[in-house]
Amino acid sequence: MLWGELTDHNRFAPEMILRPLLADLAALFFPRPCLACRAPLVAGEANLCTTCRAELPYTDYHLLPPEANPLARRFWGKLPVQQVLSYLHFVRHGRVQQLLHQLKYQGQSQVGSALGQLYGAELLAAGPDLDLNFDLIVPVPLHRRKLARRGYNQAEAFATGLAAALPCPSAAHALRRTEHTASQTRKGRAERWQNVATVFEVPDPTAVAGRHILLVDDVLTTGATLEACGAALLAAGARAISIATIASA
Repeated sequence: MLWGELTDHNRFAPEMILRPLLADLAALFFPRPCLACRAPLVAGEANLCTTCRAELPYTDYHLLPPEANPLARRFWGKLPVQQVLSYLHFVRHGRVQQLLHQLKYQGQSQVGSALGQLYGAELLAAGPDLDLNFDLIVPVPLHRRKLARRGYNQAEAFATGLAAALPCPSAAHALRRTEHTASQTRKGRAERWQNVATVFEVPDPTAVAGRHILLVDDVLTTGATLEACGAALLAAGARAISIATIASA
């Protein structure tokens, strides 16, 4: 083989060699922090360190029968739900709050997709006793003004991760928020319900008709937003509603 042919055949080889070396050097001198505890990540860790992966406050509610699930009780008499799943316990000033802060306010959308994939894998590992026969994953939507300001929907990021792991298709636009409402953070349950009771709609009912919908959001608190979304989906012809969130408070 001529030298010219050799060099032409391998013209990208130096770049292919240098790129991972430069990445390793960058990680050595400028390590990325764990999004939960801010400790430097080491080789093989992505987004979360091994310690946080081991010590996050997991709920394990998916291992309970539906009638024993404390989250399901929040919807009794309000919204007929098949299952209510939540990955983590929300603890103020703890690792989960830090994760949610990174996801919602620091532009770290990969937190949602990473947690979705981890939770989806855990749900699958629970075995055949856990019914995961969802037809469609639907995230709670943001109003277009908030979506433009944030740049992404944190619930959609979580839905994307779940969809990849389960696997199950997700539909980011199956639900639409028609009004920009005030923050729910400091409102009681009745105020939260009044704030969101009529602000969700299904633009194309044929997309959800006859389907078991897994409705997802970042945090389950009073459940008012999820109730309003679930009611809109059922009114549009959805066969059943289940719920999954990153955390529950």
